[in-house]
Amino acid sequence: MLPYSDDFLLHIQTNNYSPETLYNYEKDLMVFDLFLTNELKIAFTKVSKRVIEQYKAFLVSRDRRTATNQKAEKRLSVGSVNRNLSSLRRYIKYLIDMDHPAPIPPDVIKLLRMDKKHPRVAELNQLIELIESPSQFEKDKRIALRNRVMLEILFATGMRISEVISLNRNQIDESGKIFIRGKGRKERFAYMTDRALSWTKKYLQTRGDTAQPLFIPYSGKNINTSRARISPNYLQMKIKEYRERLGINVPTSAHSLRHGFATYLAESGANPAAIQVLLGHESLDTTTRYVHASDQYAEKTHRQFHPLRKS
Repeated sequence: MLPYSDDFLLHIQTNNYSPETLYNYEKDLMVFDLFLTNELKIAFTKVSKRVIEQYKAFLVSRDRRTATNQKAEKRLSVGSVNRNLSSLRRYIKYLIDMDHPAPIPPDVIKLLRMDKKHPRVAELNQLIELIESPSQFEKDKRIALRNRVMLEILFATGMRISEVISLNRNQIDESGKIFIRGKGRKERFAYMTDRALSWTKKYLQTRGDTAQPLFIPYSGKNINTSRARISPNYLQMKIKEYRERLGINVPTSAHSLRHGFATYLAESGANPAAIQVLLGHESLDTTTRYVHASDQYAEKTHRQFHPLRKS
């Protein structure tokens, strides 16, 4: 075991980080521990700059082992490699903050350079088709209505997929104002459109139960009123299915609806600071990365403002 790793994980837990964050830190540190033990066969005290470079090479290799010491089925993305490195850097910083010995300073651990991709958001009419598509493609009317409401709320509010699937009825007031405790336990309000609120009310009228979870699985002809909720994988799978059946060639996910929410608010003239609050971002820089002009809007702007637009 890495020295004081249990204390570090307890520190993460007691500082109110989410269970998922705690799990990721624990898993990432286990990978590094196995790398030192099985690959290099050295103690943590022998970690050096060269060891960190070797660890980077290990993370991107096909011979990588998982936290359970199993051969990995696929290579890690750059983002996943950087998460592993960030976890290690945070752990070493903790050791130093607590006056424990650390073999290297945390800033020695440099993240991999990430390619700057040009993110794309489907055109507004395509997103509307996607949101309405469960009514077209689902044979079970209850499932069609439930799935449509999930998509309506995603696009109406800009909420994260985890926030939508964890919604309870009592988080939504009569006006469609939603109280959210989101990423990093941050609290904020989100706001439904009249359209999204109308569809939500239609959906709730079909439920016939008092279970608090807003979106629940169906079992046969009866509603499963247990604490079970729709899984993120189910919703992402359905979005992919609807997109493909509609012939939308821009990769679109639940997160894309969040991007689309920010993009089309901005195109309509919304204040960036207001969009920042609605998305629950601490930094305006983060918000600007979410706002991507659509191709159609870019073409319109080009034709309208280019200095040599006239023949």
